[in-house]
Amino acid sequence: MTLAFALGMAVVLAALGAFLYVRLGAELVRAMDLDLRSRAGVIVSALEDRGPVAIDAGTKLIDPDEAFAQVLDSGGRIVDTTRAVAGAPMLPSGFVRGMSGPTFLSRRVTGVDDPARLLAVPVGEGGHSLVVVVGAPLGDRSEALGRLLLLLAVGGPVALILSSVVGWALAGAALRPVERIRREAAAISESELDRRLPVPRTGDELARLAETLNDMLGRLQEALEREHRFVDEASHELRTPLSILKAELDLALSRPRSAEELEATVRSSSVETDRLVQLAEDLLVLARTRRGQLPLRREAISLRRFLTEAAAPLEKRAHEAGAWIEVVAPNETVRIDALRTRLAVANLLDNAIRYGNGTGTIRLSAERDDGWIRIEVADRGPGFPPSFLDRAFEPFHRGPTTGGDHGAGLGLAIVSAVAEAHGGHATAVNSETGGARVVVVLRA
Repeated sequence: MTLAFALGMAVVLAALGAFLYVRLGAELVRAMDLDLRSRAGVIVSALEDRGPVAIDAGTKLIDPDEAFAQVLDSGGRIVDTTRAVAGAPMLPSGFVRGMSGPTFLSRRVTGVDDPARLLAVPVGEGGHSLVVVVGAPLGDRSEALGRLLLLLAVGGPVALILSSVVGWALAGAALRPVERIRREAAAISESELDRRLPVPRTGDELARLAETLNDMLGRLQEALEREHRFVDEASHELRTPLSILKAELDLALSRPRSAEELEATVRSSSVETDRLVQLAEDLLVLARTRRGQLPLRREAISLRRFLTEAAAPLEKRAHEAGAWIEVVAPNETVRIDALRTRLAVANLLDNAIRYGNGTGTIRLSAERDDGWIRIEVADRGPGFPPSFLDRAFEPFHRGPTTGGDHGAGLGLAIVSAVAEAHGGHATAVNSETGGARVVVVLRA
């Protein structure tokens, strides 16, 4: 930052110095031209009054050290002159004959060491019979510009060094909070997730950056805590069927068993194994969803037939619970992942059977609208508790039930994951007429 600032200041100082140099040179020339115009006017007036001897060496009008003058005829010959330039005409004859009006020019003049600034003014009626030439040396101008150049050459680097030092100090002061934030960020570890970055009290972009980073750290902390809860709860859910399975096998091996007892043990173990397999599949779906990699294999299927086939395996359970499943859907072809969507529908129906308390019809309906499919499962049970709705689609979050089987709490989480994988969403509400209602919207 200091180097960039120094380069910028160098460009600014160089441009300012060049502007001052050019401007001062132009102003000095302008002042000299005004003086030459005034002196020429005096000599021209004297010529008109007294004739060709008006210059008269001009000791009162012209300082020989600072200015000089000549009166030339139309052929470029000297009619009158000051002592310093008496050696030769200041203008060549060809230039004198080609003049059409007052003319300024700069050139070398015989008898003057420095280049001179000249003003030539033609005088006469009907023709240019005489030309008045007044001049002044440019040495003072060159000397003034040289002093300015020396001041710029000495003062410019000094000013650049001082400004760079100030810029370095200001940059260091401005970046010091950044270094503090960097050190604090480097010190934050997984064991200190509640630690936050210091926020400068400046109210500027740096303070807003620190606040944004703290918000990001908060989201990361929340995500890590969710992951830890997910792992803990998944381990707990896996431990229960494994413990039951281990107990059944240990009991079967503890003493000789009859064929009937062994068959009962194997059946119980098979049930727990199925539960483990289902739980593992659910966890795999959620894990892929959290990584944004839940694969979909869309295929063209009939919406009504799909929902009928998805509900068929659960109809027996529904009857045993005192309810029945009603399927209402148009006979339209849609493109969805049948396997994933069937899993979501099965979870919704399973929840409706488990929590509906056998209170009649469980309605499974669907409709298509402009590229979207809306699948709804509604029961006539007690509905969702208000405290449950806010976290209904979180993994391992269970609702109350009157039975002993609470499930793993992954059903609605799976439903939400499948909906999001299809580019849609899921919502859970309580119906105004009673019962729970879950709506899944998929992009077909």
